Amino acid sequence: MKRGALGVVATLALLGWVAYALIPDDHKGGPQVVTVTGLIGSEKRGFFEDKDVKDELKKRGLEVRADSTGSWTMSEQAKSTKGLDFAFPASAAPAREIQRNWQLTDSPLVPFYSPLVIVTHEPAAQVLKQNQLADVDAKGVWTFRMDKYVEALKTGRKWKELPGAEQHPELAGPLFVSTTDPETSSSGALYLALLSYVANGNQVVQDDAGVSAVRDVLATANGLQGMQKISSDEPFRDFFAGVGTLVFAYESQAAALPLQGKDTGDMVVMYPDTTIQSDHTLVARTDNGRKLADLLENDAVLRGLEARYGLRPQADQEAFWNLMKDKTPHFAHDLRNSGFKQATLPSLDNLLKLTAAAKGGSPK
Repeated sequence: MKRGALGVVATLALLGWVAYALIPDDHKGGPQVVTVTGLIGSEKRGFFEDKDVKDELKKRGLEVRADSTGSWTMSEQAKSTKGLDFAFPASAAPAREIQRNWQLTDSPLVPFYSPLVIVTHEPAAQVLKQNQLADVDAKGVWTFRMDKYVEALKTGRKWKELPGAEQHPELAGPLFVSTTDPETSSSGALYLALLSYVANGNQVVQDDAGVSAVRDVLATANGLQGMQKISSDEPFRDFFAGVGTLVFAYESQAAALPLQGKDTGDMVVMYPDTTIQSDHTLVARTDNGRKLADLLENDAVLRGLEARYGLRPQADQEAFWNLMKDKTPHFAHDLRNSGFKQATLPSLDNLLKLTAAAKGGSPK
């Protein structure tokens, strides 16, 4: 072949390579990538925005586009937003409401879960320990005494009344835990569920008489907080800005910080001795939504990434601990087998009544 012909062949080959490079990756023989749209709790926004998560989902043929919102406002938004493939609140109660609105009967998947914890600063934790409101074990895992806390709410106990608090001027005002708004956010609603369980003699509130029995303590716990945030990432950010002494949060929010190499300062993570966990429940409306749920539960790479964001994958109980065991602050290995009592959640109707009671009114 003559030199001129070789040049033409080389030029054509180069043009062909350039043309191939311009073809989107999902058309180069890999799986066709489809967009799946939905709603997520704000606490999962970082996970879904992570590049590694996006890349793994794309390898499996999915691109997720999700708006974040409070879990308790998700049901109304899911009703009014057209074309959604899924909704992914932070607990089962709003998920059941979304199921009803979408007229679905299949069981939604819970790919991962996160216990609820109370984050505070080291000086506050030590004062609480000195006054039997908290304890710490030999492994450095802190426990928050829920029965003592209920007593403190009923008696209007203030920080200045606690021996040891006088050495820390920042510990002032009444003793209370800050939460999100229970009318909009799952973590705020789960706090009321936990508090009502303990205040009701470690029994789930099942009727109006039970709601009445705990009304005062719920109204006190809620009223002390003033204006509440609508989603869980806001009070957690505020905590690091110096707002809030005791903040109710997802364990995953606290665990994600050391896992991602971020400074946690003097943060202490306390587990309520009677605890409650957030089952992140994915309600799939379409086949693409069901594929996403399946991948989040069963894809080993995604499970590892879930653990990297402090979430505990249901299908791999050790994934979280394998990452956290050498981190500070200290986290619990397995709450299910470590002696912590698990509160029973009330029905959705009773939870709405408890929320209304905490707000000082009646359910709509």
